[in-house]
Amino acid sequence: MENQLALSIFGAGLGLWIIKKVYTRLQLSMAKHPSLAGHSRMAKRVARLIPHYSFNQNVFFKADGAPEEIALLREAGFMRLSKAFKERFTKSVELTNQAAEVISDLQFTGRYRVPFQFSDHVSKHLKSGSFMQSSSGVSMTDLDGNIFYDLTGSYGVNVLGYDFYKKAIEEGAKRVSDLGPVLGFYHPVVADNVKRLKEVSGHDEISFHMSGTEAVMQAVRLARYHTKRSHVVRFCGAYHGWWEDVQPGIGNPLPPRETYTLKEVDQDTLRVLRNKKNIACVLVNPLQALHPNKGAPGDSSLLDSSRKAFFDREAYTKWLKELRQVCSDKGIVLIFDEVFVGFRLALGGAQEYFGVKADMVTYGKTLGGGLPIGVVCGKKELMMRFKADKPADICFARGTFNSHPYVMGAMQVFLESLDTDPVKKIYSDLDIVWDRRANDLNESLLTLNLPVKVVNMSSIWTICYTEPSRYNWMFQYYLKEQGLALSWIGTGRFIFSLNYSDSDMAVVQEKFIRAAQAMKQDGWWWNEGGLTNKIIKRQILREMIFGRKS
Repeated sequence: MENQLALSIFGAGLGLWIIKKVYTRLQLSMAKHPSLAGHSRMAKRVARLIPHYSFNQNVFFKADGAPEEIALLREAGFMRLSKAFKERFTKSVELTNQAAEVISDLQFTGRYRVPFQFSDHVSKHLKSGSFMQSSSGVSMTDLDGNIFYDLTGSYGVNVLGYDFYKKAIEEGAKRVSDLGPVLGFYHPVVADNVKRLKEVSGHDEISFHMSGTEAVMQAVRLARYHTKRSHVVRFCGAYHGWWEDVQPGIGNPLPPRETYTLKEVDQDTLRVLRNKKNIACVLVNPLQALHPNKGAPGDSSLLDSSRKAFFDREAYTKWLKELRQVCSDKGIVLIFDEVFVGFRLALGGAQEYFGVKADMVTYGKTLGGGLPIGVVCGKKELMMRFKADKPADICFARGTFNSHPYVMGAMQVFLESLDTDPVKKIYSDLDIVWDRRANDLNESLLTLNLPVKVVNMSSIWTICYTEPSRYNWMFQYYLKEQGLALSWIGTGRFIFSLNYSDSDMAVVQEKFIRAAQAMKQDGWWWNEGGLTNKIIKRQILREMIFGRKS
Protein backbone atom coordinates (compact mmCIF):
# COMPACT_ATOMS: atom_id res chain seq x y z
CA MET A 1 0.00 0.00 0.00
CA GLU A 2 2.80 2.41 0.91
CA ASN A 3 4.59 1.62 -2.34
CA GLN A 4 1.42 2.26 -4.33
CA LEU A 5 0.88 5.55 -2.52
CA ALA A 6 4.49 6.57 -3.18
CA LEU A 7 4.14 5.64 -6.84
CA SER A 8 0.90 7.62 -7.08
CA ILE A 9 2.53 10.68 -5.52
CA PHE A 10 5.55 10.31 -7.78
CA GLY A 11 3.32 9.89 -10.83
CA ALA A 12 1.26 12.95 -9.92
CA GLY A 13 4.41 14.99 -9.36
CA LEU A 14 5.89 13.84 -12.64
CA GLY A 15 2.66 14.69 -14.41
CA LEU A 16 2.63 18.20 -12.94
CA TRP A 17 6.28 18.66 -13.91
CA ILE A 18 5.55 17.61 -17.49
CA ILE A 19 2.50 19.88 -17.68
CA LYS A 20 4.56 22.81 -16.39
CA LYS A 21 7.32 22.11 -18.92
CA VAL A 22 4.84 21.88 -21.80
CA TYR A 23 3.11 25.07 -20.64
CA THR A 24 6.39 26.96 -20.40
CA ARG A 25 7.43 25.72 -23.84
CA LEU A 26 4.07 26.77 -25.24
CA GLN A 27 4.55 30.25 -23.77
CA LEU A 28 7.94 30.46 -25.47
CA SER A 29 6.47 29.37 -28.80
CA MET A 30 3.72 31.97 -28.54
CA ALA A 31 6.32 34.68 -27.86
CA LYS A 32 8.15 33.94 -31.09
CA HIS A 33 7.21 35.99 -34.12
CA PRO A 34 5.22 33.89 -36.61
CA SER A 35 7.45 34.94 -39.52
CA LEU A 36 10.58 33.05 -40.58
CA ALA A 37 12.60 35.82 -38.95
CA GLY A 38 11.22 34.66 -35.62
CA HIS A 39 12.24 31.04 -36.20
CA SER A 40 15.94 30.99 -36.99
CA ARG A 41 16.31 27.24 -37.51
CA MET A 42 13.42 27.14 -39.95
CA ALA A 43 14.72 30.25 -41.73
CA LYS A 44 18.08 28.58 -42.32
CA ARG A 45 16.40 25.45 -43.69
CA VAL A 46 14.20 27.45 -46.05
CA ALA A 47 17.18 29.53 -47.20
CA ARG A 48 19.01 26.37 -48.24
CA LEU A 49 16.04 25.30 -50.36
CA ILE A 50 15.76 28.49 -52.41
CA PRO A 51 17.27 27.80 -55.84
CA HIS A 52 19.28 30.31 -57.80
CA TYR A 53 17.83 31.42 -61.08
CA SER A 54 18.50 34.45 -63.20
CA PHE A 55 16.28 36.34 -65.63
CA ASN A 56 17.50 36.66 -69.18
CA GLN A 57 16.88 39.85 -71.12
CA ASN A 58 13.54 38.63 -72.46
CA VAL A 59 12.13 38.03 -68.98
CA PHE A 60 13.99 40.72 -67.03
CA PHE A 61 11.76 43.59 -68.16
CA LYS A 62 8.40 41.79 -67.87
CA ALA A 63 8.72 39.50 -64.86
CA ASP A 64 5.47 40.98 -63.54
CA GLY A 65 3.53 40.11 -66.69
CA ALA A 66 3.75 43.58 -68.22
CA PRO A 67 2.87 43.91 -71.94
CA GLU A 68 5.56 44.21 -74.59
CA GLU A 69 5.26 48.00 -74.95
CA ILE A 70 5.95 48.48 -71.22
CA ALA A 71 8.87 46.04 -71.36
CA LEU A 72 10.37 48.02 -74.24
CA LEU A 73 9.89 51.28 -72.31
CA ARG A 74 11.67 49.79 -69.31
CA GLU A 75 14.50 48.46 -71.42
CA ALA A 76 15.04 51.87 -73.00
CA GLY A 77 15.18 53.51 -69.58
CA PHE A 78 17.51 50.81 -68.26
CA MET A 79 19.94 51.20 -71.16
CA ARG A 80 19.84 55.01 -70.85
CA LEU A 81 20.87 54.64 -67.21
CA SER A 82 23.56 52.13 -68.18
CA LYS A 83 25.02 54.56 -70.71
CA ALA A 84 24.92 57.43 -68.20
CA PHE A 85 26.65 55.35 -65.53
CA LYS A 86 29.41 54.27 -67.92
CA GLU A 87 30.07 57.85 -68.93
CA ARG A 88 29.90 59.46 -65.50
CA PHE A 89 31.37 56.84 -63.14
CA THR A 90 34.21 55.36 -65.20
CA LYS A 91 37.11 55.73 -62.75
CA SER A 92 35.08 54.88 -59.65
CA VAL A 93 33.66 51.71 -61.23
CA GLU A 94 37.00 50.64 -62.69
CA LEU A 95 38.74 50.75 -59.31
CA THR A 96 35.77 49.05 -57.65
CA ASN A 97 35.94 46.18 -60.14
CA GLN A 98 39.67 45.74 -59.51
CA ALA A 99 39.25 45.85 -55.74
CA ALA A 100 36.29 43.44 -55.76
CA GLU A 101 38.57 40.68 -57.02
CA VAL A 102 40.38 40.65 -53.66
CA ILE A 103 38.00 42.37 -51.20
CA SER A 104 35.28 39.97 -50.11
CA ASP A 105 33.06 42.74 -48.71
CA LEU A 106 32.75 44.27 -52.18
CA GLN A 107 31.88 40.89 -53.66
CA PHE A 108 29.06 40.54 -51.16
CA THR A 109 27.63 44.06 -51.43
CA GLY A 110 27.88 43.98 -55.22
CA ARG A 111 25.85 40.81 -55.38
CA TYR A 112 23.15 41.79 -52.89
CA ARG A 113 22.09 45.24 -54.02
CA VAL A 114 19.00 43.88 -55.78
CA PRO A 115 16.90 40.68 -55.68
CA PHE A 116 19.04 37.78 -56.89
CA GLN A 117 16.81 37.05 -59.91
CA PHE A 118 17.79 40.42 -61.39
CA SER A 119 21.33 40.63 -60.03
CA ASP A 120 23.30 39.24 -63.00
CA HIS A 121 21.81 41.64 -65.53
CA VAL A 122 22.03 44.64 -63.19
CA SER A 123 25.65 43.98 -62.19
CA LYS A 124 26.58 43.76 -65.85
CA HIS A 125 24.96 47.02 -66.95
CA LEU A 126 24.53 49.22 -63.86
CA LYS A 127 27.89 49.03 -62.15
CA SER A 128 28.12 50.98 -58.92
CA GLY A 129 31.33 52.55 -57.67
CA SER A 130 32.35 52.05 -54.04
CA PHE A 131 35.14 54.62 -53.86
CA MET A 132 34.91 58.29 -52.91
CA GLN A 133 37.57 60.97 -53.20
CA SER A 134 36.45 63.64 -50.73
CA SER A 135 33.65 64.98 -48.55
CA SER A 136 32.49 68.49 -47.69
CA GLY A 137 29.41 69.80 -45.95
CA VAL A 138 26.65 67.29 -46.71
CA SER A 139 28.18 66.01 -49.94
CA MET A 140 30.79 63.56 -51.23
CA THR A 141 32.78 63.55 -54.46
CA ASP A 142 33.73 60.38 -56.32
CA LEU A 143 36.84 59.63 -58.39
CA ASP A 144 35.20 61.06 -61.52
CA GLY A 145 34.34 64.37 -59.90
CA ASN A 146 30.64 63.66 -59.44
CA ILE A 147 29.17 65.36 -56.37
CA PHE A 148 26.56 63.45 -54.35
CA TYR A 149 24.36 64.53 -51.47
CA ASP A 150 25.18 62.00 -48.78
CA LEU A 151 22.21 59.94 -47.60
CA THR A 152 24.34 57.14 -46.11
CA GLY A 153 25.37 58.83 -42.88
CA SER A 154 28.38 56.49 -42.98
CA TYR A 155 26.07 53.82 -41.51
CA GLY A 156 25.37 56.00 -38.48
CA VAL A 157 28.80 57.52 -37.83
CA ASN A 158 28.01 60.85 -39.46
CA VAL A 159 25.77 62.64 -36.98
CA LEU A 160 27.35 66.10 -36.91
CA GLY A 161 28.79 66.30 -40.44
CA TYR A 162 32.00 65.19 -42.10
CA ASP A 163 33.71 68.56 -41.66
CA PHE A 164 33.21 68.26 -37.91
CA TYR A 165 34.77 64.78 -37.77
CA LYS A 166 37.74 65.79 -39.87
CA LYS A 167 38.48 68.53 -37.35
CA ALA A 168 37.82 66.17 -34.43
CA ILE A 169 40.33 63.65 -35.76
CA GLU A 170 42.91 66.36 -36.51
CA GLU A 171 42.50 68.10 -33.14
CA GLY A 172 42.34 64.80 -31.25
CA ALA A 173 45.59 63.64 -32.86
CA LYS A 174 47.32 66.84 -31.73
CA ARG A 175 46.17 66.33 -28.15
CA VAL A 176 47.75 62.87 -27.90
CA SER A 177 50.65 63.20 -30.34
CA ASP A 178 53.31 63.39 -27.62
CA LEU A 179 52.29 59.95 -26.38
CA GLY A 180 51.53 58.53 -29.81
CA PRO A 181 50.17 55.01 -30.34
CA VAL A 182 51.18 53.69 -26.92
CA LEU A 183 48.89 50.80 -26.00
CA GLY A 184 48.16 49.38 -22.57
CA PHE A 185 48.71 52.69 -20.77
CA TYR A 186 46.09 55.45 -20.80
CA HIS A 187 46.44 58.98 -22.09
CA PRO A 188 45.00 61.54 -19.62
CA VAL A 189 42.15 62.38 -22.04
CA VAL A 190 40.62 59.01 -21.08
CA ALA A 191 39.82 60.29 -17.60
CA ASP A 192 37.92 63.25 -19.05
CA ASN A 193 36.06 61.01 -21.51
CA VAL A 194 34.97 58.71 -18.69
CA LYS A 195 33.65 61.64 -16.68
CA ARG A 196 31.62 62.91 -19.64
CA LEU A 197 30.32 59.45 -20.56
CA LYS A 198 29.09 58.94 -17.00
CA GLU A 199 27.14 62.18 -17.31
CA VAL A 200 25.70 61.26 -20.72
CA SER A 201 24.75 57.69 -19.83
CA GLY A 202 23.84 58.16 -16.17
CA HIS A 203 25.86 55.05 -15.29
CA ASP A 204 28.67 54.31 -12.88
CA GLU A 205 31.44 52.71 -14.90
CA ILE A 206 32.79 52.58 -18.45
CA SER A 207 34.74 50.10 -20.56
CA PHE A 208 36.21 50.79 -23.98
CA HIS A 209 36.26 48.38 -26.91
CA MET A 210 37.16 48.38 -30.59
CA SER A 211 33.72 48.20 -32.21
CA GLY A 212 30.02 48.26 -31.48
CA THR A 213 29.81 44.51 -32.00
CA GLU A 214 32.53 43.96 -29.41
CA ALA A 215 30.83 46.30 -26.94
CA VAL A 216 27.60 44.32 -27.18
CA MET A 217 29.54 41.07 -26.75
CA GLN A 218 31.04 42.37 -23.51
CA ALA A 219 27.74 43.69 -22.16
CA VAL A 220 26.08 40.30 -22.72
CA ARG A 221 29.08 38.50 -21.24
CA LEU A 222 28.97 40.58 -18.09
CA ALA A 223 25.22 40.07 -17.74
CA ARG A 224 25.68 36.30 -17.88
CA TYR A 225 28.58 36.46 -15.45
CA HIS A 226 26.73 38.40 -12.78
CA THR A 227 23.29 36.79 -13.09
CA LYS A 228 24.70 33.25 -13.45
CA ARG A 229 22.12 32.71 -16.18
CA SER A 230 22.69 31.48 -19.71
CA HIS A 231 20.20 32.94 -22.16
CA VAL A 232 19.97 36.19 -24.10
CA VAL A 233 16.67 37.59 -25.34
CA ARG A 234 16.86 39.51 -28.59
CA PHE A 235 13.92 40.75 -30.59
CA CYS A 236 12.86 39.57 -34.02
CA GLY A 237 14.59 41.56 -36.77
CA ALA A 238 16.98 43.44 -34.46
CA TYR A 239 20.64 43.79 -35.33
CA HIS A 240 23.32 43.74 -32.63
CA GLY A 241 26.42 42.89 -34.64
CA TRP A 242 27.38 39.76 -36.50
CA TRP A 243 28.51 37.40 -33.71
CA GLU A 244 26.67 34.11 -33.21
CA ASP A 245 24.57 34.70 -30.07
CA VAL A 246 22.81 37.80 -31.38
CA GLN A 247 22.61 37.01 -35.08
CA PRO A 248 20.98 33.59 -35.34
CA GLY A 249 19.38 32.37 -38.53
CA ILE A 250 20.36 33.32 -42.08
CA GLY A 251 23.91 34.65 -42.29
CA ASN A 252 25.17 32.66 -39.32
CA PRO A 253 26.74 29.24 -40.06
CA LEU A 254 26.01 28.01 -36.53
CA PRO A 255 22.57 27.20 -35.11
CA PRO A 256 21.18 29.37 -32.28
CA ARG A 257 22.30 28.31 -28.84
CA GLU A 258 21.58 30.26 -25.67
CA THR A 259 19.41 32.81 -27.48
CA TYR A 260 15.67 33.43 -27.53
CA THR A 261 14.38 35.49 -30.45
CA LEU A 262 11.03 36.88 -29.32
CA LYS A 263 8.37 39.33 -30.51
CA GLU A 264 8.91 42.96 -29.67
CA VAL A 265 6.10 45.13 -28.30
CA ASP A 266 4.15 42.04 -27.28
CA GLN A 267 2.65 40.78 -24.03
CA ASP A 268 3.58 37.16 -24.86
CA THR A 269 7.22 38.17 -24.57
CA LEU A 270 6.70 39.77 -21.16
CA ARG A 271 5.04 36.55 -20.02
CA VAL A 272 8.12 34.56 -20.98
CA LEU A 273 10.39 37.02 -19.18
CA ARG A 274 8.30 36.64 -16.04
CA ASN A 275 8.39 32.85 -16.06
CA LYS A 276 11.73 31.71 -17.52
CA LYS A 277 14.51 31.36 -14.95
CA ASN A 278 17.49 31.23 -17.30
CA ILE A 279 17.35 34.68 -18.92
CA ALA A 280 20.41 36.80 -18.19
CA CYS A 281 19.62 39.86 -20.29
CA VAL A 282 17.36 41.48 -22.84
CA LEU A 283 18.89 43.36 -25.75
CA VAL A 284 17.01 46.33 -27.19
CA ASN A 285 18.00 48.14 -30.38
CA PRO A 286 15.88 51.33 -30.29
CA LEU A 287 16.11 51.60 -34.08
CA GLN A 288 13.59 48.74 -34.23
CA ALA A 289 10.92 51.23 -33.16
CA LEU A 290 10.80 52.16 -36.86
CA HIS A 291 10.05 48.61 -38.02
CA PRO A 292 9.31 46.27 -35.08
CA ASN A 293 9.92 42.56 -35.68
CA LYS A 294 11.33 43.12 -39.15
CA GLY A 295 14.91 42.96 -40.37
CA ALA A 296 16.73 46.02 -41.62
CA PRO A 297 15.04 46.92 -44.92
CA GLY A 298 17.26 46.47 -47.94
CA ASP A 299 16.58 46.54 -51.67
CA SER A 300 17.94 43.01 -52.13
CA SER A 301 14.79 41.75 -50.41
CA LEU A 302 12.46 44.24 -52.08
CA LEU A 303 10.48 41.60 -53.99
CA ASP A 304 7.17 43.49 -53.96
CA SER A 305 5.71 46.57 -52.26
CA SER A 306 4.97 45.05 -48.87
CA ARG A 307 7.76 46.88 -47.05
CA LYS A 308 6.26 48.66 -44.07
CA ALA A 309 7.62 51.04 -41.48
CA PHE A 310 6.07 53.33 -38.90
CA PHE A 311 7.19 55.12 -35.77
CA ASP A 312 4.97 55.69 -32.76
CA ARG A 313 7.15 57.21 -30.06
CA GLU A 314 4.43 57.08 -27.43
CA ALA A 315 3.63 53.42 -28.03
CA TYR A 316 7.28 52.37 -28.06
CA THR A 317 7.93 54.33 -24.87
CA LYS A 318 5.05 52.50 -23.18
CA TRP A 319 6.53 49.15 -24.29
CA LEU A 320 10.00 50.01 -22.99
CA LYS A 321 8.61 51.02 -19.62
CA GLU A 322 6.73 47.73 -19.33
CA LEU A 323 9.87 45.86 -20.33
CA ARG A 324 11.92 47.83 -17.81
CA GLN A 325 9.54 46.90 -15.01
CA VAL A 326 9.55 43.18 -15.80
CA CYS A 327 13.35 43.09 -16.05
CA SER A 328 13.63 44.87 -12.69
CA ASP A 329 11.17 42.47 -11.07
CA LYS A 330 12.95 39.36 -12.37
CA GLY A 331 16.60 40.42 -12.05
CA ILE A 332 17.12 40.47 -15.82
CA VAL A 333 19.71 42.90 -17.16
CA LEU A 334 18.19 45.37 -19.63
CA ILE A 335 20.74 46.44 -22.26
CA PHE A 336 20.18 49.28 -24.71
CA ASP A 337 22.25 48.79 -27.86
CA GLU A 338 22.72 52.41 -28.92
CA VAL A 339 25.66 51.75 -31.22
CA PHE A 340 23.57 53.13 -34.08
CA VAL A 341 21.14 55.61 -32.51
CA GLY A 342 23.34 56.88 -29.69
CA PHE A 343 23.77 60.69 -29.93
CA ARG A 344 21.40 60.81 -32.93
CA LEU A 345 18.01 60.95 -31.20
CA ALA A 346 19.05 63.12 -28.25
CA LEU A 347 22.12 64.29 -26.37
CA GLY A 348 21.43 61.58 -23.78
CA GLY A 349 20.62 58.98 -26.42
CA ALA A 350 17.63 56.65 -26.41
CA GLN A 351 17.51 56.59 -22.61
CA GLU A 352 16.74 60.30 -22.63
CA TYR A 353 14.57 60.16 -25.75
CA PHE A 354 12.24 57.46 -24.43
CA GLY A 355 12.63 58.28 -20.73
CA VAL A 356 13.72 54.76 -19.79
CA LYS A 357 16.98 53.90 -18.05
CA ALA A 358 18.70 50.65 -18.98
CA ASP A 359 21.07 48.69 -16.75
CA MET A 360 23.77 48.84 -19.40
CA VAL A 361 24.18 50.87 -22.59
CA THR A 362 26.49 50.27 -25.53
CA TYR A 363 27.72 53.06 -27.79
CA GLY A 364 29.84 53.19 -30.93
CA LYS A 365 29.84 54.84 -34.36
CA THR A 366 29.86 58.63 -33.88
CA LEU A 367 31.25 58.58 -30.32
CA GLY A 368 34.77 57.99 -31.62
CA GLY A 369 34.81 61.39 -33.29
CA GLY A 370 35.07 59.65 -36.65
CA LEU A 371 37.35 56.80 -35.52
CA PRO A 372 36.30 53.22 -34.65
CA ILE A 373 35.04 52.67 -31.11
CA GLY A 374 32.79 50.59 -28.88
CA VAL A 375 31.81 51.55 -25.34
CA VAL A 376 29.89 49.88 -22.52
CA CYS A 377 28.39 52.00 -19.74
CA GLY A 378 26.71 50.27 -16.82
CA LYS A 379 25.96 49.91 -13.17
CA LYS A 380 28.95 49.30 -10.95
CA GLU A 381 27.75 45.89 -9.81
CA LEU A 382 27.38 44.74 -13.43
CA MET A 383 30.63 46.14 -14.82
CA MET A 384 33.00 44.40 -12.36
CA ARG A 385 34.96 41.59 -14.04
CA PHE A 386 35.95 39.67 -10.92
CA LYS A 387 34.61 38.55 -7.57
CA ALA A 388 36.52 40.03 -4.65
CA ASP A 389 35.94 36.97 -2.47
CA LYS A 390 36.71 34.45 -5.25
CA PRO A 391 40.02 35.41 -6.89
CA ALA A 392 39.82 32.80 -9.65
CA ASP A 393 36.27 33.69 -10.66
CA ILE A 394 36.76 36.33 -13.38
CA CYS A 395 35.09 37.58 -16.55
CA PHE A 396 37.99 38.30 -18.85
CA ALA A 397 37.83 40.93 -21.58
CA ARG A 398 40.74 42.88 -22.99
CA GLY A 399 41.69 44.21 -26.39
CA THR A 400 44.98 45.43 -27.75
CA PHE A 401 43.49 48.61 -29.19
CA ASN A 402 41.06 49.40 -26.37
CA SER A 403 41.49 53.07 -25.37
CA HIS A 404 43.80 53.81 -28.31
CA PRO A 405 45.14 57.35 -27.67
CA TYR A 406 44.13 58.72 -31.08
CA VAL A 407 40.58 57.38 -30.72
CA MET A 408 40.38 58.80 -27.21
CA GLY A 409 41.59 62.19 -28.44
CA ALA A 410 38.94 62.37 -31.17
CA MET A 411 36.34 61.17 -28.68
CA GLN A 412 37.19 63.98 -26.31
CA VAL A 413 36.65 66.55 -29.06
CA PHE A 414 33.27 64.99 -29.87
CA LEU A 415 32.12 64.87 -26.26
CA GLU A 416 33.24 68.45 -25.63
CA SER A 417 31.19 69.59 -28.62
CA LEU A 418 28.00 68.31 -26.99
CA ASP A 419 28.30 71.11 -24.43
CA THR A 420 28.53 73.87 -27.05
CA ASP A 421 25.60 76.12 -27.92
CA PRO A 422 25.57 75.35 -31.67
CA VAL A 423 25.29 71.60 -31.04
CA LYS A 424 22.71 72.05 -28.28
CA LYS A 425 20.66 74.14 -30.72
CA ILE A 426 20.72 71.29 -33.27
CA TYR A 427 19.29 68.92 -30.68
CA SER A 428 16.71 71.33 -29.30
CA ASP A 429 13.97 70.59 -31.86
CA LEU A 430 15.23 67.56 -33.77
CA ASP A 431 11.92 65.74 -34.17
CA ILE A 432 10.06 68.88 -35.24
CA VAL A 433 12.65 69.63 -37.93
CA TRP A 434 12.93 66.11 -39.36
CA ASP A 435 9.23 65.30 -39.14
CA ARG A 436 8.48 68.50 -41.06
CA ARG A 437 11.02 67.62 -43.74
CA ALA A 438 9.60 64.12 -44.18
CA ASN A 439 6.03 65.46 -44.29
CA ASP A 440 6.95 68.08 -46.89
CA LEU A 441 8.39 65.43 -49.17
CA ASN A 442 5.41 63.10 -48.69
CA GLU A 443 2.94 65.86 -49.52
CA SER A 444 4.80 66.61 -52.74
CA LEU A 445 4.94 62.92 -53.71
CA LEU A 446 1.21 62.53 -53.06
CA THR A 447 0.34 65.65 -55.05
CA LEU A 448 2.39 64.39 -58.01
CA ASN A 449 0.79 60.93 -57.79
CA LEU A 450 4.11 59.14 -57.31
CA PRO A 451 3.82 55.70 -55.63
CA VAL A 452 6.45 56.23 -52.98
CA LYS A 453 6.60 57.73 -49.50
CA VAL A 454 9.06 58.15 -46.65
CA VAL A 455 8.67 57.05 -43.04
CA ASN A 456 11.05 58.54 -40.50
CA MET A 457 12.36 58.19 -37.00
CA SER A 458 13.92 61.60 -36.61
CA SER A 459 16.78 61.79 -39.16
CA ILE A 460 16.56 58.08 -40.09
CA TRP A 461 14.26 57.47 -43.06
CA THR A 462 12.89 54.39 -44.79
CA ILE A 463 11.36 54.46 -48.27
CA CYS A 464 8.06 52.61 -48.73
CA TYR A 465 6.15 51.93 -51.94
CA THR A 466 2.41 52.45 -52.22
CA GLU A 467 1.54 50.37 -55.31
CA PRO A 468 2.44 46.72 -56.02
CA SER A 469 5.61 46.34 -58.10
CA ARG A 470 8.47 43.91 -58.65
CA TYR A 471 10.84 46.71 -59.67
CA ASN A 472 10.99 49.09 -56.69
CA TRP A 473 14.67 48.18 -56.23
CA MET A 474 15.41 50.09 -59.47
CA PHE A 475 14.70 53.34 -57.65
CA GLN A 476 18.18 53.36 -56.08
CA TYR A 477 19.74 53.75 -59.54
CA TYR A 478 17.49 56.67 -60.49
CA LEU A 479 18.39 58.35 -57.21
CA LYS A 480 22.09 57.85 -57.92
CA GLU A 481 21.68 59.34 -61.38
CA GLN A 482 20.26 62.45 -59.70
CA GLY A 483 23.30 62.73 -57.43
CA LEU A 484 22.06 61.13 -54.21
CA ALA A 485 24.50 58.71 -52.53
CA LEU A 486 22.91 55.66 -50.89
CA SER A 487 24.44 52.84 -48.89
CA TRP A 488 24.55 49.40 -50.48
CA ILE A 489 21.14 48.45 -49.04
CA GLY A 490 19.59 51.09 -51.29
CA THR A 491 16.32 52.77 -50.38
CA GLY A 492 15.80 50.82 -47.18
CA ARG A 493 17.52 53.39 -45.03
CA PHE A 494 18.52 57.02 -45.51
CA ILE A 495 20.65 58.43 -42.68
CA PHE A 496 20.96 62.20 -42.72
CA SER A 497 23.64 64.07 -40.82
CA LEU A 498 22.20 66.73 -38.53
CA ASN A 499 24.04 69.54 -40.32
CA TYR A 500 21.60 69.36 -43.25
CA SER A 501 20.04 72.79 -43.70
CA ASP A 502 16.56 73.48 -45.06
CA SER A 503 18.13 74.59 -48.33
CA ASP A 504 20.11 71.34 -48.55
CA MET A 505 16.92 69.38 -47.95
CA ALA A 506 15.08 71.37 -50.62
CA VAL A 507 17.68 70.24 -53.17
CA VAL A 508 17.47 66.62 -51.98
CA GLN A 509 13.68 66.74 -52.24
CA GLU A 510 13.89 68.10 -55.77
CA LYS A 511 16.33 65.37 -56.82
CA PHE A 512 14.23 62.69 -55.13
CA ILE A 513 11.10 63.79 -56.99
CA ARG A 514 12.91 63.97 -60.35
CA ALA A 515 14.18 60.42 -59.82
CA ALA A 516 10.68 59.17 -59.00
CA GLN A 517 9.18 60.90 -62.03
CA ALA A 518 11.82 59.36 -64.32
CA MET A 519 11.23 55.93 -62.83
CA LYS A 520 7.50 56.25 -63.42
CA GLN A 521 7.95 57.54 -66.97
CA ASP A 522 10.17 54.57 -67.79
CA GLY A 523 7.35 52.19 -66.88
CA TRP A 524 8.80 50.46 -63.82
CA TRP A 525 5.70 51.26 -61.78
CA TRP A 526 3.24 49.94 -64.38
CA ASN A 527 0.36 48.37 -62.54
CA GLU A 528 -2.60 47.29 -64.60
CA GLY A 529 -4.67 44.13 -64.69
CA GLY A 530 -5.04 43.87 -60.92
CA LEU A 531 -1.42 43.20 -59.96
CA THR A 532 -1.17 42.76 -56.17
CA ASN A 533 1.59 41.89 -53.72
CA LYS A 534 -0.05 38.49 -53.25
CA ILE A 535 0.07 37.84 -57.01
CA ILE A 536 3.73 38.86 -57.10
CA LYS A 537 4.55 36.43 -54.30
CA ARG A 538 2.78 33.67 -56.21
CA GLN A 539 4.78 34.54 -59.34
CA ILE A 540 8.02 34.20 -57.39
CA LEU A 541 6.92 30.92 -55.80
CA ARG A 542 6.16 29.44 -59.24
CA GLU A 543 9.56 30.58 -60.49
CA MET A 544 11.30 28.87 -57.59
CA ILE A 545 9.35 25.65 -58.01
CA PHE A 546 9.72 25.30 -61.77
CA GLY A 547 13.08 27.04 -62.06
CA ARG A 548 13.25 29.96 -64.43
CA LYS A 549 16.80 30.27 -65.72
CA SER A 550 18.54 32.43 -68.24
